[in-house]
Amino acid sequence: MAFTVYPAIDIRHGRVVRLVQGDYAQETRYGDDPMAQIEAYAEAGAEWLHLVDLDAAREGGYTLAPLLARIRADTGLRVQTGGGVRTEDDVRRILDAGAERVVVGSLAVREPERVLQWIERFGAESITVALDTRQGRDGAWHLPVHGWTETADATLDVLAARYAQGGLTHLLSTDIARDGMLSGPNLDLYAHLKTLVPTLDVQASGGVRELADVRAAKAQGCGGIVLGRALLEGRLDLAEALAC
Repeated sequence: MAFTVYPAIDIRHGRVVRLVQGDYAQETRYGDDPMAQIEAYAEAGAEWLHLVDLDAAREGGYTLAPLLARIRADTGLRVQTGGGVRTEDDVRRILDAGAERVVVGSLAVREPERVLQWIERFGAESITVALDTRQGRDGAWHLPVHGWTETADATLDVLAARYAQGGLTHLLSTDIARDGMLSGPNLDLYAHLKTLVPTLDVQASGGVRELADVRAAKAQGCGGIVLGRALLEGRLDLAEALAC
C-alpha cells in the first residue's frame, strides 16, 4: 500500500485558518490568500491536497468550487475535499469542479446507508469517509458530528466495520483530542483501526508535529497522513515529509 502525505488547508471566510479540537471559537489565522499557500505546497512536491470548507462544515452548502477549479488548473494537485456534503448533488458538483475525492463526515455517521450508495454510484476512489473520533470514559471511540458539536449513537468500531464491508477504500480518522494540539498522532487509534479494518486505506490526522510522527504513522500501517498546523507554522518541512 502506498503512503500518501496530504498537506491540509482549512478555509473559513476565505482565509487559511486552523481550529483547536474543532472549536470555531479557537481559530488561528494563517493568511488571506489560500492559493499562495497551496502553490507553495505544490512547489514542494506535493501530489495531493486536503481541502476543508469550514463554513460549509458548520452551515452546509460547499462554497469552494471556484477555488477547487483554480487549484486543479494552476497546480495540477489532486484534491480531496469536503465540508457540508449533504446530498448526492453535492458530491457530483464537487467532483465536477475537479475534486479527486469528496470527504463525507457528519452524514457518513448519521446516514451510512446513503453514503454506501454513493460509494457504489461514484466509485470507491471518489469518496473518503471521515470518522473523526473522541475516546470516552468507557474506552469506546465515539463519533461527534455537526462540526464536532454533537455526538452520534454509533461508535467508530461499528461504522468502520460497516463501511469496510460495504466497499469503502479510504477512511480518514482524526483523534479530536489531538487536533491542532501538536501532541503527536494517536498511534494506538491507528493500530486499533489496522486490526479492526485491515482492508481500508486509513489516513491519520491530528497532532502531527514532526517528521518522526510521519514515519511512525507509516510504520503503523496507515495509508497516509494529513498535515495541518505543523506545516503552516514551519515546524515540519513538507519536502522532508514527502521523502518518507
